Amino acid sequence: MKIVGIYKTIASIIIWPIWFLFFIPSLFLIYILVFIVPRKHFHFIIRPTSWLYCLLAGQILLKENKPPPIKDQPYLYLFNHVSMFDQFMVGAFIPHYITAIGAKEIFKYPVWGQLLNRYGAIPIIRKHLKSAIQSLHLVEQAINNGISFIIAPEGTRTLNGEIGVFKKGPFHIAKNTGITIVPIALLGAYKAKRKNDWRIKPGIITTRFGKPIKKDEYQDLSVEEIRDLIKTKIQRLLRGED
Repeated sequence: MKIVGIYKTIASIIIWPIWFLFFIPSLFLIYILVFIVPRKHFHFIIRPTSWLYCLLAGQILLKENKPPPIKDQPYLYLFNHVSMFDQFMVGAFIPHYITAIGAKEIFKYPVWGQLLNRYGAIPIIRKHLKSAIQSLHLVEQAINNGISFIIAPEGTRTLNGEIGVFKKGPFHIAKNTGITIVPIALLGAYKAKRKNDWRIKPGIITTRFGKPIKKDEYQDLSVEEIRDLIKTKIQRLLRGED
């Protein structure tokens, strides 16, 4: 373990400066492009950029199974929340416009916050029930207009590599909109970068897409039952059983 720790420290000292040398200029470039490129075409920028963010952090990003067909969107992509790489692992493979919800405080960051607003992300205050409900209503309106979302039902990254408690918000959204749910398992990302560890461990990270779950398969279930169904699906994907 000590040797692994030394390896991670040395690798991180090399990787982080390289990563930020790409990330910061790319952030400003994307900020400019978001005012120029129509949202429906923005995945042509997001996909290669997401892949490069992973590669420059020492991660070989792989995909297992195909994402669902574009023609049947919108989709609600739900994944286990393990690392800083999560959004890149999903965004690198989605062949259409997607957006997300995010903690309201990150929308206050210079450049990044303005970029998120312009891109169509929706801020949420998870600990403020009334505000959170209003944000979920905005998500539902966007879905009804044909927009797909990526959401981590746990709300925060795992501290031990295990799936945490799934919050009900995403499943209220599904119940109210009838959107097709796509479970996704993210593998290897916890070892690559843990939440409370600044170090990065180079390696292989994998995005494993599950079978889409259409409205007909869950419309008779309660919100809690939908939540449990999706959590089980993701757990099975993690084990390679689906």
